Amino acid sequence: MLTGSSTGRAAATALGVAAAAAAAALAWGTLVERNRFQVRHEVVPVLAPGARPITVLHLSDLHVAPWQKRKQEWVASLARIVEPDLVIDTGDNLGHEQGLEGLRRALDPFAGVPGVFVNGSNDYFGPQFKNPLNYFRGPSARPDKAATLDTDAMERYFEDRLGWLNLNNRARAIELRGSRLEFFGVNDAHRRWDRLDRLPGVIEELRENVGWQDAPAGPDPVSIGVTHAPYRRVLDSFVTNGADVIFAGHTHGGQVRIPGRPALVTNCDIPPEQASGLSLWRHARRTAFLNVSAGLGTSIYAPVRFACPPEAVVVTLVAGDSDGW
Repeated sequence: MLTGSSTGRAAATALGVAAAAAAAALAWGTLVERNRFQVRHEVVPVLAPGARPITVLHLSDLHVAPWQKRKQEWVASLARIVEPDLVIDTGDNLGHEQGLEGLRRALDPFAGVPGVFVNGSNDYFGPQFKNPLNYFRGPSARPDKAATLDTDAMERYFEDRLGWLNLNNRARAIELRGSRLEFFGVNDAHRRWDRLDRLPGVIEELRENVGWQDAPAGPDPVSIGVTHAPYRRVLDSFVTNGADVIFAGHTHGGQVRIPGRPALVTNCDIPPEQASGLSLWRHARRTAFLNVSAGLGTSIYAPVRFACPPEAVVVTLVAGDSDGW
């Protein structure tokens, strides 16, 4: 039988163990895991029969600050290690007012590699401190005191230096390794800057004017939707407009997770079990592959990850029939 004093000691011991475990988890997430950059590999069968594979490097949520040299060097190394045929960047590249300085170091090796990009809210506004518990109440609100970032300079860098195509509420096309790829994207849906009402028009304009209209004997184009934030309304619209595969970021995969469990928070309305990884998105009797990246960075005010390491994703597009996936 426990006495009052022994019960008190047991409770104090339990609290001490819990506090030590919490401190160890915080140290791991702050000092180790947020810098354990990894590459996730996926295969998506959407190309025409007999088509050559296309290696896509999906980058998202770098949240670059100029002093983050380890992250910048790791991303730059992917140009040599992965040798991508195509880069898809799903936004939130900047994490500081001088973030473009570090972004150039990370992405300069990809100059000349075909690419497309959309913006996230942190490509417009700098980070500011937030209570992390607020994320359990729903998607974060627009920052009220955040610094305005030089979005135009970032976009000029992407377009002029790297040669990437801007998909913010736009549609563009590329012929690559014998396949025809049409892309459509939206500006940051988290701030409701997505113009889904314009999407059918820009897609139709693309299809009427694309160069391969003069060579109709080629393969059918593969349609790729690109968004920063994977809100349901955006994913549904992409599927309605014929997307075969969709790329997104924004969620950080939950950032702090319980091992083996879905994301605790997603900062949007996507189901938690689809907050990262490759899955299928179904809407109106149509289906598209959905790849959501857990991203490569964090806010400088919340530099921690737990059971959710930072990632780049290599998605290999191959020939095949996705109906049975």
